[in-house]
Order: sequence, then structure tokens, then C-alpha cells
Amino acid sequence: MNLLKKLIFVLFLSIFSLANFTSAQDFVKSTSTITGKVIGIADGDTVTILNDKHEQIKIRLIGIDCPEKSQAFGSRAKKTLSDKVFSQNVKVETRGKDKYSRTLGVVKIGDEDINEYMISQGVAWHYKKYAKTQPEEEANRYAKAQELASQNKRGLWIQENPIPPWEFRDQARKSQKK
Repeated sequence: MNLLKKLIFVLFLSIFSLANFTSAQDFVKSTSTITGKVIGIADGDTVTILNDKHEQIKIRLIGIDCPEKSQAFGSRAKKTLSDKVFSQNVKVETRGKDKYSRTLGVVKIGDEDINEYMISQGVAWHYKKYAKTQPEEEANRYAKAQELASQNKRGLWIQENPIPPWEFRDQARKSQKK
């Protein structure tokens, strides 16, 4: 009986170890591509596309976070994204779904990475909290784009101390609890 318990324990550890090996890099590899026309812009990091089956798909631009609508540069982020992609045919490299059932992805027009574009225009942060879920080359490009936007005082970087949207949301939640 003791041997059986040991075998079960070893089997459990093996399965647990394999589960931990399905890391962010494995997640990144499990991508697919969808195409469609952008028919809606919710904010600076969320669009809706209409695919060839006439299905609407809400896309959350992965790897970035834009100011909230009520935050400085929130409206500008939405306008920048709208000016760039509204009514355009795009390709989306999908990376799963978020907790709101939105498809996570990198939006592209041709070879241009729109997620990176938003960072370079100074209307989005590279969402470093999730950088480990990105391919290393992509995470490095996004970080560099943010560094250049900040150095060149583009968009939200003209502010003395811009508040990242995740901190803004956290402050709003804390004030609602009071």
C-alpha cells in the first residue's frame, strides 16, 4: 500500500510539473488569426470587428493599457485608435480570452502592429504586468516604444507624473469602498 501511495504522489508531481511548464511562452504559441472589418471602438484598447461570417468579435488589444475614458488622455486614446483602424480591414493574432470574454490579440493592418502604434503615439502604456505572456521580441518592442514616447514627451508623457490606468482603476475602487 505504501508503494501505491508513493506512485500516486510521483504521478501527481509529474502532472503538476507539466502543468507548470505550460507557461506564458506556451500560451503565446497557441495563437490563431482572424480577419475582419473594424466596426466599433469602445476605448483606446478595445475594438469590435465583423468577420466574413458576419459575426461581431470584441478584441482587447493585448500587451497595452490605455487611459480610462474619465482619465486624462482617455478620449485621445480612443480617437487615435479610431482614426487608425475604424472601417479598416484588420488581421488579429489571437491570444485567448480575458475575464470579460473578449478575444485578446495583436491587431494589424498589413504588417503594422497597432498595439505598438498606440504605445508609440503616447496614448497607451506597455502593460508590463503581462509582458511574460508576450513573445520576448514583441515585449521588447513595446517597452522600447514606450521609452521613446516618454523621452519625446508624446501624448500622455507631456504630463509630469502620468498615472497608469491600472493605478487609476485601483484608486477608483478604493474610493468607492469608502
